[in-house]
Amino acid sequence: MTDVLIKKSERFGGEIRAPPSKAYTHRMMIAASLSRGSSKILNPLSSNDTQATLETIEAFGAKVELKETCWTIKGASPLETPKKTIDCGESGSTLRFMIPVAALAPGSSTFTLGLSLSRRPLEPLLQSLKQLGTESSLQRGEQGLTIRVHGGGISGGKTSIRGDVSSQFISGLLFACPRAEENTEIAVTTPLESRSYVQMTLEVLEKHGIKISASDDLSRLKVPSNQNYSSCDHKVSGDFSSASFLLAAAAITCSKMRVKHLDYHTKQGDKAILDILEEMGSKVSVGYEYVEIEGKQLNAVDVDAKNIPDLVPVCATLACYSKGTSKLYNAKRLRYKESDRLSSLHAELKKMGADINMNEDGLIIRGPCQLHGATIDPHNDHRIAMACAVAALGASGETKIQNSECVRKSYPHFFDDLRLLGADVVGG
Repeated sequence: MTDVLIKKSERFGGEIRAPPSKAYTHRMMIAASLSRGSSKILNPLSSNDTQATLETIEAFGAKVELKETCWTIKGASPLETPKKTIDCGESGSTLRFMIPVAALAPGSSTFTLGLSLSRRPLEPLLQSLKQLGTESSLQRGEQGLTIRVHGGGISGGKTSIRGDVSSQFISGLLFACPRAEENTEIAVTTPLESRSYVQMTLEVLEKHGIKISASDDLSRLKVPSNQNYSSCDHKVSGDFSSASFLLAAAAITCSKMRVKHLDYHTKQGDKAILDILEEMGSKVSVGYEYVEIEGKQLNAVDVDAKNIPDLVPVCATLACYSKGTSKLYNAKRLRYKESDRLSSLHAELKKMGADINMNEDGLIIRGPCQLHGATIDPHNDHRIAMACAVAALGASGETKIQNSECVRKSYPHFFDDLRLLGADVVGG
């Protein structure tokens, strides 16, 4: 485990390139692995989570050639049955996307989950697959969870699934059901949360020649059967989820900064951070593939996290430096992330002196808080580590982020980028 030490930033700002989108990298890799021929992915994100997806698609027969700025993936046609058990690490995206895909392999596939990933919901996805003719078994042990998916194809038909547990369930079904034997109809029985992630999946599938019809609210999705994926080259845009921490750092230090490689026209829902920062009082301007921010006195805002759960950690940090009471709500699903994110944020920001309260649905923060350095346990959660690191830039004294390597899940160069922007960061 590696500790990082961060002191209050007296000098911060400049220009930095946003890391590539993790969400798009996952989706492009999986679609490429199901396609005939080879697809190129330019500017992919190399992280612990995307590595888990790479290893998983290779287990199903895809051939992967990795170069620093370009990954070439030759699809598996047909899919192979993995020769050994698949370990998805701590990547919920890998697991939830690939369980339905595993049903397309001729034989059975086994996935192992560590303790953290084992705590995250899976049963709705397995029940939906059962309605479509795919059997699976789930076994809990001392070391975590094991899931066995029986292959042989997906029959298709009608299935229903909740939309307020994980949008990844719907995306996983959308990857696999074009290969079903019969047409598939997916009914989302509760309002879909994080809907932009399903829209991103549909966008990538369309580029690979897959036809899916969807209602405007994505509560009904119809997937024609026996479709073939065609190869497609992609370029991964910057990740607004990760870039939000850099933008917040500039906001709380009243700095000027430009973050390059951000496309405002992306379907990423987390571009909402720009509206949130502007509402809080920061000056935000958008150009061609870049965003500029100038931090000013921040004011409290209320944030509905229904469709932007990944922004809650960074918004909690911003709220600590804002004048007034901020409420972050509709965030109950955060209790089932890499950690119970609401509890983790409450505990760690409180260590730093935050006036913060937690309820079942979210957080209430009264600012501005006089934050001070503390020893932070990120609970093996990348977004908690980054949120507290940003909070440390405006806090008195020195903050220690334990287990800092957890940021490799989504943003391996996070602490390096803070240093490039002038932050006093040691380690990482």
